Amino acid sequence: MSRQQRVKWTRAAATSLLLIAACTMNPATGERQLTLMSEAQEIQIGRQTHPEVLASFGAYDDPEWQSYIQELGERIAATSERPNLDWTFTVLDDPVVNAMALPGGYIYVNRGILAHFNSEAELVSVLGHEIGHVTARHSVEQMSRAQLAQLGLGVAAIASEEFRQFAGLASQGLGILFLKFGRDDENQSDELGLRYMTRAGYDPSEMPKVFSTLDRVSGAHGMRGTPEWMSTHPNPGNRVKNIDARIGKLPPELRQGTVGRESYMQRIEGLIYDDDPRQGYTIGQTYFHPELAFKLDFPDEWRVINQRQAVGALSPNRDAAVVLTLSDKESPRAAFEAFFSQQGVQRGSNEGRNLYSFSAYDPQTGANTANGLIGFLNHDGQVYQLMGYTAPETWSTYGSSMKRSLASFQKVTQQRYLNVEPKRIDTVKLEQTMTFAEFAKRYPSNAEVPELAIINGVNQDQLLEAGRLMKRIVGGQLPTK
Repeated sequence: MSRQQRVKWTRAAATSLLLIAACTMNPATGERQLTLMSEAQEIQIGRQTHPEVLASFGAYDDPEWQSYIQELGERIAATSERPNLDWTFTVLDDPVVNAMALPGGYIYVNRGILAHFNSEAELVSVLGHEIGHVTARHSVEQMSRAQLAQLGLGVAAIASEEFRQFAGLASQGLGILFLKFGRDDENQSDELGLRYMTRAGYDPSEMPKVFSTLDRVSGAHGMRGTPEWMSTHPNPGNRVKNIDARIGKLPPELRQGTVGRESYMQRIEGLIYDDDPRQGYTIGQTYFHPELAFKLDFPDEWRVINQRQAVGALSPNRDAAVVLTLSDKESPRAAFEAFFSQQGVQRGSNEGRNLYSFSAYDPQTGANTANGLIGFLNHDGQVYQLMGYTAPETWSTYGSSMKRSLASFQKVTQQRYLNVEPKRIDTVKLEQTMTFAEFAKRYPSNAEVPELAIINGVNQDQLLEAGRLMKRIVGGQLPTK
């Protein structure tokens, strides 16, 4: 045997031994599973990433909701095959229709998806599904495949994309939160979610209603678009049909249980709906931030993107951007010096209003990769960074409009721009039987009729019985410019 053959044989043997050692029986799924990560490591990843999630999205500022979701989640997780994890459940202050899970037992539900539930059992079905991803260790399995690819042990073909996206486990951060599960994983989590909700005594017939609602949100025009929950949790075929089939195979005593419609509808009263203008809103192309008391004009027709830690705008062709963020430096001067001390950044001329032009270069090739404007200023004791940038060849197209935008930063003192309130859910009990059209007319709502039907889980031609609790959207009017 040649040296090369011995190396190949040794490598193949080591790979086989590693794969055998790494394949363990998962108690939730009953299947052998590739895992190169211990439970302690899994928990540590979740614990380290959790603060990043809270910093990026923010926890919903309502102690009652947070206590409720933690207590309810713990009750469902206690029925799972991993009851001893330190389960942590959090409502995120995000209007996007989404729910997510981190390894180690960290579960998140956005207030945006809470607004679309019409019973506690519907909420439990989603909690159970996310718990299922953790008990089945779906994220851990994906990361284990990525690790094998990184080690070069001959399985890169099945994990190359995961590796490119998630290699370097210590620094992957929020990327773990948005791992895209495959259809087999989704089917497993649906099955596990159904298992956990029935073990906890909830009516399983509420589970397919959630998937029907999410399908309606995806298909609606002029609304928020495809829910993020369906983006990271792809539909494994006909989801409603599959769940109905599973429910049909349950023993009769498990096909019924707690629904919790009235209690949930009472709890959801006052929940913030859609974007919260107190975290920033736009009138035309002018962006206002009431809590930080400033405004900024973005270029015409640019798409404004508002996030908790930054606000910015993209050009129509997505080839230029203007971004405002908070700096972690103690003064504008310190921030200025830190920026221009970076390798590959060259300072240009003073453009006024604390703005300087700059050019960015590839340190390896010396090629000019971007031109832009940068400025730092102190506003109410906080240092802000204002930046606009584009490719060198489009600088002449966007430079002037970016400069006007960055120079427009102003303090806001007018109370009509500062004293804004978000839209909220209001629940009403119908005094008599009526059509949905009659409901929409009798109880005016700050939501379009199709959207109103979806969040109530009803059809627009449906007859609504007397005594039924219904949602409408109130408040949230913004000032006119």
